[in-house]
Amino acid sequence: MILSSLGAGLYCSAVTPISPKNKIIILLGPPGSGKGTQAVTLAKDLNIPHISTGDLFRENIRNKTPLGREVQANIEAGRLVPDEIVLQMLYKRVEKNDCKSGFLLDGFPRTIAQAETLDNYISGKADLIVINLAVSDEAITKRAEGRLTCRACGTVHNKYFSPPKVEDKCDNCGGELYQRADDALEVVQERLRVYHAQSEPLIEFYSRQGMLTTINGEDSRNVVYADLKKVVNDGLDT
Repeated sequence: MILSSLGAGLYCSAVTPISPKNKIIILLGPPGSGKGTQAVTLAKDLNIPHISTGDLFRENIRNKTPLGREVQANIEAGRLVPDEIVLQMLYKRVEKNDCKSGFLLDGFPRTIAQAETLDNYISGKADLIVINLAVSDEAITKRAEGRLTCRACGTVHNKYFSPPKVEDKCDNCGGELYQRADDALEVVQERLRVYHAQSEPLIEFYSRQGMLTTINGEDSRNVVYADLKKVVNDGLDT
């Protein structure tokens, strides 16, 4: 599948066909809701690709591409990355053959325009399973305040909920732990403001179509995952 932009509008065209029986799973939720962690495990269990716009962003930032520099500027300011940039990165991933049997999207769509682009692509080709992880702003802020990321391997710890065994050292590789710039309080608050203004309407968008299931994202990681699996298994049976 190729997603692209054309003037002020967005369109998509199919390169890799999707079987009508296949499903595309979308995880929604505010930044810091834990959807990324859950998505990795869920995709592995289902043996489908986990496509994270966050991973695509970080790869481009790490490689210092022109798009990566634009992404970094938006993220550090707490703004949503513009659709045109997201789509240019995303199409290169979803046109690969491993996506023809379905995939899991993490961090996309974030806007109504992106959702409509996706709807146009999958119409008649696949069904959507859309799950929203509901987490309060207070809980998100607390999680971000305590989040520590390993500079070496990227493993995430939290000094409140999953502290490292050795202070400031990664349990996985022993690397240095640090707080990412986008976890600073003022940036988190701005990301939440943007989320409520621009991304939250997606909940209503998918709810109107009868596609949305909301689960409590503030439960323990294992409970949240069990709820996710139930929703997905029910959707795969339909």
